[in-house]
Amino acid sequence: MPKKYHIKPKPTPNRFVPPGKYVIIEQDQYCLHCPTNACVKKDCPYDVYTERRFDSAQLKDIIDYLCKGCFRCIQGCKNNAITRTLNPEYLVLGDEYWTPEIITSTYNQAETGKVPVSGAGYGGPFTGPGFDSMWTDMSEIVRPTRDGIHGREYIATTIDLGKKLPFLKFDEERGLISEPPTLIELPMPVIFNPLPFGVLSQEILLAQAQAAKILDTFMIVNSIDLSPEILRYQNHLVPLINEVAEDKIRGFVMVEFPDQDDVLALVQAARAINPKIVTMIRLKFDKGVVARVLELTKGGAEVIHLCADEQGKESDATNPRFIKEMIRQVHLSLVEQSLRDRVTLIVSGGIAEASHLAKAIICGTDGVAIDLPLLVALECRLCKNCKEGLPCPVKLETIDAQWATKRMVNLMNAWHSQLIEVMGAMGIREVRRLRGEIGRAMNFTDLEEETWK
Repeated sequence: MPKKYHIKPKPTPNRFVPPGKYVIIEQDQYCLHCPTNACVKKDCPYDVYTERRFDSAQLKDIIDYLCKGCFRCIQGCKNNAITRTLNPEYLVLGDEYWTPEIITSTYNQAETGKVPVSGAGYGGPFTGPGFDSMWTDMSEIVRPTRDGIHGREYIATTIDLGKKLPFLKFDEERGLISEPPTLIELPMPVIFNPLPFGVLSQEILLAQAQAAKILDTFMIVNSIDLSPEILRYQNHLVPLINEVAEDKIRGFVMVEFPDQDDVLALVQAARAINPKIVTMIRLKFDKGVVARVLELTKGGAEVIHLCADEQGKESDATNPRFIKEMIRQVHLSLVEQSLRDRVTLIVSGGIAEASHLAKAIICGTDGVAIDLPLLVALECRLCKNCKEGLPCPVKLETIDAQWATKRMVNLMNAWHSQLIEVMGAMGIREVRRLRGEIGRAMNFTDLEEETWK
């Protein structure tokens, strides 16, 4: 059995205090001044009241961020002197898709490297738009393994990048005639996409490359960003280039081309320079994506990278479809043409949290490329002030590469743990088997129609 893939998180505190969902209000006029050993604050299971401090840089108490919302102090106070209300600073984070819940949960995962915990449980709706309308099957959770999924149980998260032969040919002596194409094993179905915006310093790019090396994954990098410092991590870089240049091909394991009329000719030219290289073609999710994917696959494409917008929606459409439906359509079209195993699909756009990773694979992709989650791990508020020339509220330009690397690795450890948890609850021990297993999921729209006709 292969060695378990293991990520070592390192607690990495936030530089700035993130806004908490609620503001805790202590009304002194109602306080009975109970003895210290009788005060309900001492019983906080998360030690919020003992760990609290005043942040002089931001002029705020950090208690609102530390609070997990278990309500123990509120319910236990003898004279109802402790209450809480929604934090207006929290409510303005992100947008309708990148919600405050997703952003603050990402902060927590990047800080601790652990699966996020909510003391009050999940209090929101159980369905909604996009991935929220899709539920994963947890039927096997009633039969947990003896020592948990992190014990002796082996759950593989490795995927292959590249294409597979439809069949093998042998000679009369039973020797293999077919020459297998190059396949790259990725221990986790996640690669890094170029960050779409932000005050992106050389330190942030360097941190991405360092994190990719630690996680044994790849970082897609624009050719103009291939500095000597970044090139030290060459084995984990995927240059995004528009034309074939020997210095951008030789020495790299993988390369990506934007989709264009002669992209297959560029693929062949890259292989002529470096026969072992794996090529990836980047194209947008639009109304012609299915036909284009079939054309590229029949033409010999190895990896196709399908890109939706930041909210996981289709490009150039009046009523854009969500990434969930588009992945399913592309996957089934390849299956119908008996081409699915000839190409690897990578999807980006709208992958905001760990559950989206599992759901995207269930819909039919092999892996995902992420960008905004990495930016949020660096405390970005997604306010997009930088796009308007305004100063960054968390000063991304001052980030230290080592700090940023730890935050990205922590986030990926939390995602990896959650992927294993979901697969274990489904009874699936191999992430390759999860691809296209739509029977392992339930769609709210289908259930509603079936129930109410």
